Amino acid sequence: MLTAFVSANAQATPVRVFTGATLIDGTERAPVPNAAIIVQGGRIVAAGPASVVSMPADAERVRLDGKVVIPGLINSHGHVSGPHDLQTYAAYGVTTVFSLGDEPGPVFAARAEQATPALDRARVFLAGPVLNPTTPDDARAQVAAAIARNVDIIKIRVDDNLGTTKKMSPEVYRAVIDEAHKRGMRVATHLFYLADAKALLAAGSDFVAHSIRDADVDDDVIAALHVRGVCVSPTLMREVSTFVYETTPDFFSDTFFLAHANPEWVAMLKDPARQQATRASPAAQRYKAALVVASRNLKRLVDAGVPIAMGTDTGPTGRFQGYFELMELELMVKAGMTPRQALTAATRDAAHCMKLDRDLGTIERGKWADFVVLDADPLSNISNVRKISSVWIAGNKVAR
Repeated sequence: MLTAFVSANAQATPVRVFTGATLIDGTERAPVPNAAIIVQGGRIVAAGPASVVSMPADAERVRLDGKVVIPGLINSHGHVSGPHDLQTYAAYGVTTVFSLGDEPGPVFAARAEQATPALDRARVFLAGPVLNPTTPDDARAQVAAAIARNVDIIKIRVDDNLGTTKKMSPEVYRAVIDEAHKRGMRVATHLFYLADAKALLAAGSDFVAHSIRDADVDDDVIAALHVRGVCVSPTLMREVSTFVYETTPDFFSDTFFLAHANPEWVAMLKDPARQQATRASPAAQRYKAALVVASRNLKRLVDAGVPIAMGTDTGPTGRFQGYFELMELELMVKAGMTPRQALTAATRDAAHCMKLDRDLGTIERGKWADFVVLDADPLSNISNVRKISSVWIAGNKVAR
C-alpha cells in the first residue's frame, strides 16, 4: 500500500481523494489507469494506482471516471498585468506562469499571497522591470534595484526589432549578467539572432526566452546551451501573433476561445483596416518566415537534448493568455516533438528550468496539487489538451 503522508500543517484541513482517472503524472512513468490522488493542505500526499493507495475513509471523494489527469501547465514566458490574468490562465489549465517583465504592484502582491491551501487561480513568478541600461554602471544599479523588489529572475532584451531600434551593447549586458550572478540571481534574455545567442551564452545568460529565428542553430550554440544546462523557451505563438491577424483567424469562432478572450482585443483585431496594415507590414512577413526557422530550430534542439520550457510571451495585445498556451503545445508537436515531449516541456521540464520543481511540475507526493482533468488522452493527440473537464489548483476547483 502507498500510505498517505500528511504533514502537521495539513492535518487540520479536509482530505480530498480523486479517483477513477488515468494519471499522467509528468514523470517518465507510464500512465496509470484507475488512479487515486490524495490531497490535503493543498498538496499531494499520495498518487498512484487506486489498488495500492491507502485512502482515508472520511475523505471527500471526487470521481473522475473516464478522465485523464495531467499536471497543471507551466508557462515559462508570459506577462501578467493584473491578478485577473491569473484567473484567465487558470481557466485554460495554465496553473503557473513565469511573468517575464513589467508587472505592476498588484501582481507582486498576488505572488506574496499564493503559498496557501486556499489558492484557486494560477501561481505567478516575476521578473519585475525589463532592464534597459545604457552603461555598465547603470546596468549594475538597475540590477540592484530590481533585486531589492524581490524579483524571481532578471530580464533583459538584446534585440534591434528587425533593425528598427538600437540593441543593448555587449559591455552593458555583460555587466547586467555579472552583477546579477554576483547577487545570486539568474538572467533571462530576449533575443532573435544566432550571433547574439552565442554571445549571451558566453556572457552567462541563464535562460533563453525566445527561439533563435534568423538562422539555423549550429553545433556551437548547442554546445554552449549544454555546458550549463541552459533552457530554451520557443514562444512559437509569439511569432504567430505578429501575422495571424492579417485576416480573421479560425479560432475567433471557437467557443472555447471566446469563453475567456478579451472582447476588446477581438473586436480590434477584426478591424479591416488593421488587418490590411498587418498584410502590408514587412515586419509581419519577416516574423512569419521566422516562425519556420524557429520551428526547425526547436526540432534540432530537442533532438540534441537541449531542455525546452514551454513559453508563449502571452499578455500583450493579441496574445491571448491560456488559449495560446494550448496552441503552443500543438505547434511544438507540429515542429516535430512528440505529444509526451511537448507535455513534459510544459510541466516537469518547465518547472525544472524555472527552478520551481521542488513544488510544481509533476503529480507526486509533497508537491502542490495543481492538475488538469481532461476528457481525452493528450498523449494520443496533443489537441486533447483543449478538452478540459476541470482545473484544480492546491486541490481547489477553478471557476471556469
